[in-house]
Amino acid sequence: MSNKFLCLVLTVVLAGSGLAAEPERSVIQIMTFSQQPVWDAPWRFDPVRRSSGSGFVIKGKRIMTNAHVVSWAKQILVHRYQDPRPYLARVKFIAHDCDLALLEVEDESFFSGLEPLKFGDLPKVRSTVVTHGYPAGGEQISYTRGVVSRIELQNYVHSGNRAFLTVQTDAAINPGNSGGPVVQDDLVVGVAFQGMPGLENTGFFIPPPVIHHFLKDIEDGRYGGFPMAGIRVVPLQNPAYRRYLRLPDNDLGARVDSLLPIVATEKLIQLDDVLLRVGKYEVASDGTVLYEGNRVSASAAFQTAQRGEILPLKVWRQGKETDISLPMNVYEGDRSVGNQYDVLPRYFVYAGLVFTPLSLDYMKTLGQGWRDVANAELIYELYYRRSEAPDSTRTEPVVLASTLAHSVNANFKISNHALVDKINGVRIDKLEDVVRAFESTTNTHHVIEFVPNHAFETLNRADAEAAQVEVLKTYGVPKDRRL
Repeated sequence: MSNKFLCLVLTVVLAGSGLAAEPERSVIQIMTFSQQPVWDAPWRFDPVRRSSGSGFVIKGKRIMTNAHVVSWAKQILVHRYQDPRPYLARVKFIAHDCDLALLEVEDESFFSGLEPLKFGDLPKVRSTVVTHGYPAGGEQISYTRGVVSRIELQNYVHSGNRAFLTVQTDAAINPGNSGGPVVQDDLVVGVAFQGMPGLENTGFFIPPPVIHHFLKDIEDGRYGGFPMAGIRVVPLQNPAYRRYLRLPDNDLGARVDSLLPIVATEKLIQLDDVLLRVGKYEVASDGTVLYEGNRVSASAAFQTAQRGEILPLKVWRQGKETDISLPMNVYEGDRSVGNQYDVLPRYFVYAGLVFTPLSLDYMKTLGQGWRDVANAELIYELYYRRSEAPDSTRTEPVVLASTLAHSVNANFKISNHALVDKINGVRIDKLEDVVRAFESTTNTHHVIEFVPNHAFETLNRADAEAAQVEVLKTYGVPKDRRL
């Protein structure tokens, strides 16, 4: 048999299987020019930053990459394999919770001759994978081979407050690799997305179940996000307590310890219920499920549902099993404790006082060690009040972010980083309350109260109103508000 005939046979087999003979040809280099806002001076922006990442072509003439590769993008340029020409691209869909995005290219000729890569299944632990990408801004594609060492739920750094299924490998994943495909047997089994500071030869990629959830979500033309049940379970392994609850001796069931303020969940689930099953997954006494041969947190079972779907649960309540049909919806109540993207921060400036919502992004303006320098009231309000004192929780806590120095506020002792309690007797639950409190009063002086201990400051109302235009002009603030 001639070599020519063998090549022809191989080409036919590959074409018939739908696999790309050279997956690297469908791996894309991405250059992003991005600009983020300054969270304690929200009308300003940081300088434009240039960064690089990777992506790959999938069905429908789309490029899959990480959300963090293209967040806050002003311009996105993409390069084909060994092609010096840059093409303009734009974000079609972006999922900041699970750190995935799809790009489209303005010039469709970009996709000429490029085979879309197909997805495989969740890889097995101890199996081998190869990452493809453009690490460290290199112009040539790079390959690293590694072994799948662990599959578990882990916090996604991009969102900061969401944990999803993650695959750990010893294949090197460096800056620039982000968004590139992780390949096994010519099928994509993951998207490279983050490393672990302090660990060598350790990288992580987003596995197929998370990718497919994202792709299914956008089928209606928009991305809604992973829904949340808002149920926290803790291990239930004390034999005496299990006997007290009259649970079967089968090592199944974890206790519901707390609930997020989600109406459907609070209506159907009770504290101290014992969660026995989520969908098709039995919940073990340590709060885990067996997910495709991997023992992972029960949260993975909840994440199989799409927004708007009904997820069947089985709980143990008052000595017997109870079936529950739980509506699954996206929860936004904890948005402020995660990293925020692509929506400009809200603010209001009055007489040089800069008010903005309390958020993780604002807290990070205090510096790398912000947890050590921030006052306790801010940290409690941001992270703990919601669960410890839900009746006093504010919809959107507001801080005095900074003070633009002017004679009208020259005697202020409280200059910044203070949680606002009341203004002119109006409780501040959200930023709009600040505007209303200042603009609706007829008193000669404004009184601003702060947490804790009702510390307060005052402004002469006539002087404040007279100074407003001058303050904005002096500090280059284009508008006094963004609501």
